[in-house]
Amino acid sequence: MTEKIIPFFNPATGEQFGEVKAATPDEVMAAREELRQLAPVWGQKPVRERVRIIKKLQRVLLEHTDYITETVTRDTGKSRQDALIEVFVTVEKIHTYCKKAPRWLRRRRVSPGMYVFKQYFTEPRPYGTVGVICPWNYPLELTIPPAMTALLAGNCVMIKPSEVTPAVGVLVEHIFNSVPELAPYVRVLHGDGEVGAAVVASKPDMLFMTGSTNTAKKIAQAAAEHLIPFRHELGGKDPMIVLEDADLTAAAKWGSWGACYNAGQTCVAVERVYAVESIYNRLVERMVWEMGQIKTDYSPALDAEHDYGPMTDSRQLDIIDAQLKDALEKGARILVGGGRRGNFIEPTLVVDVTHEMTLMQAETFGPILPVMKVKDEAEAVALANDTHYGLSASVWGRDMNRAQAVAEQLEVGSVVINDAIVHYAVAQLPFGGFKQSGDGRTHGEAELLQYTQSRSLVLGPPPLAFDIATKLRYPGNYPLAKAILYLVFGESLVQRVEHVPAAVESLRAQAEETPVPRPQPSRNGRVALGIGAALAGGALLFGLIVGRKK
Repeated sequence: MTEKIIPFFNPATGEQFGEVKAATPDEVMAAREELRQLAPVWGQKPVRERVRIIKKLQRVLLEHTDYITETVTRDTGKSRQDALIEVFVTVEKIHTYCKKAPRWLRRRRVSPGMYVFKQYFTEPRPYGTVGVICPWNYPLELTIPPAMTALLAGNCVMIKPSEVTPAVGVLVEHIFNSVPELAPYVRVLHGDGEVGAAVVASKPDMLFMTGSTNTAKKIAQAAAEHLIPFRHELGGKDPMIVLEDADLTAAAKWGSWGACYNAGQTCVAVERVYAVESIYNRLVERMVWEMGQIKTDYSPALDAEHDYGPMTDSRQLDIIDAQLKDALEKGARILVGGGRRGNFIEPTLVVDVTHEMTLMQAETFGPILPVMKVKDEAEAVALANDTHYGLSASVWGRDMNRAQAVAEQLEVGSVVINDAIVHYAVAQLPFGGFKQSGDGRTHGEAELLQYTQSRSLVLGPPPLAFDIATKLRYPGNYPLAKAILYLVFGESLVQRVEHVPAAVESLRAQAEETPVPRPQPSRNGRVALGIGAALAGGALLFGLIVGRKK
């Protein structure tokens, strides 16, 4: 079989600066089998031991920060400062999760209800091997944290980096290999979509993917063949609603920034703006100025002053061109930008847009900001929700109560009031979408637990004869069961006690019909019987109290 080579290209300059051999389907299957054997070894390590090992990733990242940002910049075209943000978010997650994991992954006690003679627990358990399929827009931050989190939860990991940013994929492999105690439980499988398909076909115990909705649908179909659990964080078409009382200067500044950050190649970028008609013209006027101040360029220098670089994936250029062409043909106007130089797209402000345009419906993933005039906040909310996406949104207004009331109506996983994108930077704030923006959650306890399965555990002695729960296992106890049902859950005092006489009579009749000779219990036995009876009575009393609280 001919080797497939994945080249490294700088999207800003076109320079080829390296290459990596793509994994073959056989190599993917071999990696899966190796991890199948190793998964119990890693999963059985105590949480604190896994924390000790994974914490070493933080040290590697801090010791090689400049080299890492240099590689990310060369592979994606983004500035060194934006590359540093990827390192920052990654390190913060490692630090936070390692600190919190012993508590987040602990065994938790569950209330026994009336079954008081046993103990009940729930505990998270690893899946085994997790396949992590990664994107190109934040190739470091959207690769190391999900893999690290799955490892922290006790899983082995198969990582499939994006072929668009393969140099960072190789970098990620080196970072994990820099921790010898961790490296055996990680496999990085380089290549294109065929390798991703092979990862899915290898039947990992769980899959997580960050990427487009269309790709997720294909993976979901393949995963469904084997009922592989599949969680995903997908695209968005994030709306920004500007109310009459908004700070228009701030809304224009940070809305424009939110549209153009990382060249708009951000799933939570501001992709459409709805401004109520009374402030629409003033907002657009300010946005014209703000978009005109944003600079696109490329430089590997640490002190570069441009705002964003090129489109990392050149295929995105055709998508943006098609959306702008469709919008202009349907009556939209470009007030700022619209030009293109190689893989660089100017900050572009579009007005006179409608929901018949693909620019207002499909994910753009570029530095394009369409602004639409609406009658009022009700229309803004209706249009904001008129999409199959539901990742994030922002609402701008000085009246916090009103802004929150608008936010509560939006069908999205996150809402930011008077800012954009900032919610993603909070390591413990769950992040994810509604609708076709995915069902996975990243950040915080929710992210860690999504890589686990919940197992229930019951501890206690064999069934005790004096335990009411034991008594109800035998036939002929309908009156007793009904009495307990009403005693615990009745909604009035009369209802709670009305069936007790029938239960007592039933028990008396059973005792008369089936007398069973019993040996005299020892002193210890009588003590145990007394304690058991007291506890049983206490359980009934507890039920009575619970019933009263209802």
